[in-house]
Amino acid sequence: MARKIAVITATRAEYGLLSPLMKKILDDPDLELQIIVTGAHLSPEFGLTWKEIEEDGFPIHKRVEMLLSGDSTLAVTKSLGLGIIGFADALDELKPDMLVILGDRYEMLGAAAAAVLAGIPVAHIHGGEITLGAYDDAFRHAITKMSSLHFVAHEDYRRRVIQMGEVPDSVFVVGPACLDGIRETELPTRNELEQHLGIHLSSPLFVVTYHPETRSPLSAEEQIKRLLSALDRFPSATMVFTGANADTDGRIINERMIEFCSLAPEKRVFVQSLGRRRYWGMLSIADAVIGNSSSGIMEAPLFGVPTVNIGRRQKGRLRDDLVADCPCKTDGVEAAVHQALFRGKAAPKVSDLRSPAGLMIEYLKTTKTVEQKYFFNIPFDLTSAIRR
Repeated sequence: MARKIAVITATRAEYGLLSPLMKKILDDPDLELQIIVTGAHLSPEFGLTWKEIEEDGFPIHKRVEMLLSGDSTLAVTKSLGLGIIGFADALDELKPDMLVILGDRYEMLGAAAAAVLAGIPVAHIHGGEITLGAYDDAFRHAITKMSSLHFVAHEDYRRRVIQMGEVPDSVFVVGPACLDGIRETELPTRNELEQHLGIHLSSPLFVVTYHPETRSPLSAEEQIKRLLSALDRFPSATMVFTGANADTDGRIINERMIEFCSLAPEKRVFVQSLGRRRYWGMLSIADAVIGNSSSGIMEAPLFGVPTVNIGRRQKGRLRDDLVADCPCKTDGVEAAVHQALFRGKAAPKVSDLRSPAGLMIEYLKTTKTVEQKYFFNIPFDLTSAIRR
């Protein structure tokens, strides 16, 4: 009997990372793919990106509505509660042998909690990382402790997961999940992108994605104000903005970006979602990626594109030399953008690395999960470590 693997996705970015693994599961005779779609995928405001999943040939088995119309802390918390209820129903109906979860968002925290209570093992992708500027940091580590199988992007992250008490034999270094999708996707041409966006993509070309820094002392309003003030100092630049996620105050950021683009529509454009193919196409021709998205840390350097990473949202993640960090201050962002343009692009690195999805599929097929996890104690003198 085929092992049933359920994969859950809530956002456009997450789906772009998961789709190569989903395809391999779908094509493998020893596995049965089940897809659970939730969160922003089901929202008209965020582009109804569930359609992209079906257009790619994947069957959606369950839809879990959980996203409330507000983006306050209270609304997000209530959305999490609704999600747990919906995931409980979905898992009870599908009865998968394993649930695959990527990343650190609150939707994934709810899915992991429902799976643990249902006795369904969780395989977690991209654990062990740190993002000190967002409450997602706590969610990621909580999901790690609820998971039985761990696919991490780097040896440093593997050590961190083991440090959290996870059994070493359950933690596998597979590399960044985006690699397969980038390698296998036929990217659009500059002309195709221009026709879709309705503007001429001349250099310098900036791709801008900014999400709320949920642990910042600055309000989302002040954060985006400082970023846009810095970008306004580059009047000759072409700028393509993608929408903020469904975190607290994400709508404020989107509204300010739309207003900013309306002041120079021939040079600036806002799109809620480019989709992974167009987004990666933009990265392939961009002169700089600006904002605080994880894609600027993990994906942009694979295309050889310099990234200006703003604020603390991604603080703690390993980064390539092409990533320049700067504070969320107008002058600091401006200086970092000048530095990125002066440095220029580097050679792409995509072809040099192995297939994360290929590795994950083998582990999903062969790794046996135990019914009862235990805490793996690292043998060292804690008292001496604290004193140092």
